[in-house]
Amino acid sequence: MKPPTSIQPHRAQPRTISHFEHCSAADSGRAHPPLATVAFASCYVYSPRAGGYVAEAARELCARVKAGDALWLPRYAGFVYQSSLTDRRLAALFAPGAVLVPVPGSARTGTAPWAASRLALSLSEVGFALRLWTGLLRQYSVTKSATAPRAARPTVQQHYDSLVAVAPRALVPRIVLIDDVITRGRTLLAAAARLRSALPYADIGAFALIRTQGFLPRIERLVEPCHGVVRWAGGDAQREP
Repeated sequence: MKPPTSIQPHRAQPRTISHFEHCSAADSGRAHPPLATVAFASCYVYSPRAGGYVAEAARELCARVKAGDALWLPRYAGFVYQSSLTDRRLAALFAPGAVLVPVPGSARTGTAPWAASRLALSLSEVGFALRLWTGLLRQYSVTKSATAPRAARPTVQQHYDSLVAVAPRALVPRIVLIDDVITRGRTLLAAAARLRSALPYADIGAFALIRTQGFLPRIERLVEPCHGVVRWAGGDAQREP
């Protein structure tokens, strides 16, 4: 198996834009992101409030991923690879030639790895053997959505403004954004939009290991593969399903 490689960035100043760059008549002049939809896949489900054994197991899984558990993370990544052997759409997402780009966490990007970067490395090492590129950086911290009241969670615009795209040294025709958890999808949509502003011709998809199901009283299955989309609608991100 060929080991994963990393794409090194140019030293040129990253491109930053303070506001969404496009607007349409349908939005009555309201600005919207450079990329209005991003398709995503996920494998596990999680609910912070649901009761029962499966929900407890899902919360434990989420905690392990967030902590970068060196024992469990390769197992979860291995399950994704095994799933791709029978899921054609998942296999197509991680097909040879794709470049994995970890989505920055809420904190300012530093030298230490974070949950999504550890997951991206594990996904590459366990079977996909795809290149890794730290093509997105968080230039300043934003409020952590998981612990913030609903009204205080960062908007797509706030995520977008806090991210910068770094120009790659090599051609990047196809990008898979990697995140640990998708909830509403604001972070993924903002990350995809920021990359689109810098790489207008790249094909951008996304994978989140865990999909949040916030309002379910119980979850019946820990494993629930999903192919969905995050859309810009009504001035906010809308995840389906």
